Amino acid sequence: MGRYVIRRLLQFIPTVLGTMFLLHYLTSLAIQFSGNPVRALFGDRTPSPALLEAITERLGYGDPCLDQKGNPCFGMFLDRLQGIFLNFDFGINLRQREVTDLVADAIPFTLKLLVIAIVFEAVVGIAAGVLAGLRGGSFADYTVKISTVFVISVPIFVLGLIVREFVGVEFGNVLRGQSWIPDVISTGVFSPGFKPDYPWASLIIPGMVLGATSLAVTARLTRTSIMENIRADYVRTAKAKGLTTKRVIGVHTLRNSLIPVITFLGVDIGAAMAGAVVTETIFNVPGIGRLVTMSARTGESSVVIGVVTMLVLVVLVANLLVDLLYAVLDPRIRYE
Repeated sequence: MGRYVIRRLLQFIPTVLGTMFLLHYLTSLAIQFSGNPVRALFGDRTPSPALLEAITERLGYGDPCLDQKGNPCFGMFLDRLQGIFLNFDFGINLRQREVTDLVADAIPFTLKLLVIAIVFEAVVGIAAGVLAGLRGGSFADYTVKISTVFVISVPIFVLGLIVREFVGVEFGNVLRGQSWIPDVISTGVFSPGFKPDYPWASLIIPGMVLGATSLAVTARLTRTSIMENIRADYVRTAKAKGLTTKRVIGVHTLRNSLIPVITFLGVDIGAAMAGAVVTETIFNVPGIGRLVTMSARTGESSVVIGVVTMLVLVVLVANLLVDLLYAVLDPRIRYE
């Protein structure tokens, strides 16, 4: 197992470097074609050439390669790698604030959103999949199949806007007009956007929106896997030995059926981080996703590269943990 983990950790190196260079090149192209992003700090005002040059050098946009369209700026990329991996320096934004400080302020909100989304899709998705898988062809099975297809077919930005308008605004206004309903529900849970006074309650609906599509996929994966394994020889053997239905389903069938589901949930962490960019923007959540969106709009390449690099590491570690869970769920799987 130790050699397996080391091999997987070594695979992180080219993946992280490739991702960082791709982001570096794209942001460099954006600056080369759109111009110096420092000018955005002054709005309609025209700064003096000396002031503009001083701030440009301070923020790291003074390299001559940024004036040459198509230049990959390898020197800047190497300097950035050295700063990140040797000094843990992810750079500063246009207001000269450390990227690590920006991430530290934003990441608690994104983590809360992800926890709600993952718990929602795992608990409800697996429960719906088990119910449909055990009762194939029943009303519950058709309900799960139709509802999951409907959810999968709706893009997350459309679903988010619909939920915010009809649940957070329209239905929320009705609840807020009722004095007997607690504020944590009417103003917190059913608010159209994030409320600092209700840091968990106001993230429940955004988290459910973020996890809705993955919930549908989880339910369909669980349903298919349950229907395959319930006819397997080892399940018939367990029944023939006289084991209770609860033990046959809970221990023998469900345990093996969860392997593809666990794989999907691990990979889905990366997709959820990407979906958080949209969800946090729609519901005005001050998390990592909105930070990336605002930084991309203002051309702050150091923030985009720094944040995405951290997210890549999170996704790779999550995938490693998923691979290690395989052997726990199925003893037939070995690391060597």
